[in-house]
Amino acid sequence: MLQTAERSSALDASENPIFQRHLIAYQTAALSISGRVLELGLGEGYGMELLSPLCAEYVGMDKFLDPARPVAKHVRLVRADLPPIPDTPDNSFDCVVTFQVIEHIEADLDFLREIYRVLRPGGVLMLTTPNRLMSLSRNPWHVREYTPVDMQAILERVFGREGTELRGIFGNEKVMDYYQKNRASVRKFTRFDVFDLQHRLPRKWLQIPYDLANRANRMMLRRSNTGLVHDIAASDYFVAPLANNCLDYFAICTKSTSGS
Repeated sequence: MLQTAERSSALDASENPIFQRHLIAYQTAALSISGRVLELGLGEGYGMELLSPLCAEYVGMDKFLDPARPVAKHVRLVRADLPPIPDTPDNSFDCVVTFQVIEHIEADLDFLREIYRVLRPGGVLMLTTPNRLMSLSRNPWHVREYTPVDMQAILERVFGREGTELRGIFGNEKVMDYYQKNRASVRKFTRFDVFDLQHRLPRKWLQIPYDLANRANRMMLRRSNTGLVHDIAASDYFVAPLANNCLDYFAICTKSTSGS
C-alpha cells in the first residue's frame, strides 16, 4: 500500500481532523445506499467497513490493494488504475461512491463518463473532492482542484443539469478553529517560498517534499493543540447547500432513467 499524507488513517492521531472530515462523507452515504455498490479509490478501506454491510454486493477498486485482505462473501476487491473501470458491464451498479479521488485522476472527464456508464438508469454517484478556494497551499499529489464553477460544469457535462446536485462539507467552530491554526502553520512553511516554486515547479518534483512538510505540520499542530486535534469528530462536520467556504464538495449525481 502506498503510504503518503494523501492516505488518511485513523491510526495517526495527528491526522484525526482530516480523517473525520473524510468519515462524514461515508456516514452521509450510508444513509441512502443499497443494492450493488461500487467504490472507486477505497484507500485504507475504512469506508468499506462502514458501507459494505449495507449493500447486497460491494465492489471496491483501487490502484493500491492488498489482494490477500480478507473480505466478506458479498465483497470483491479489484486492483485497477482508473479510468477505465475494468471488466464492468454497462448499467451494473445502483450506486457509485468515490471520495477524495477525482483530484488525482488525469482524465477526470473520462472518469465521470465511466461512472455514468456503469450506473444503472436512476443510479446515483456520490463524490467528494476538495474545494480549491479553501486549499492552504498547492497539493502536488493532486492533478487539479476545482472551484465551485469548475465542479458544477464538469459534473453537468456528464449528468446534465437536472442530474447534478452539488452540496458542500462544512465544519463547525471547532473545525474552523483548527483550519485557521493550520493556515497559520502552513504559512510558516510557505513564507520561505519567495519565488513561488510551489506553483512553478512540476508537481511530481514537489510530492515528497510536500509530504514530509505536511506530516511535520500536522504533528506540530497536534503538539501545540493536542485537545483540539484529538477532540474533532465526524459530528463536527456537516453536509449543507453549496457555498464558497465549504471544505469539500459533496456531489450527488443521478443517471438519467433513459440511460442516455
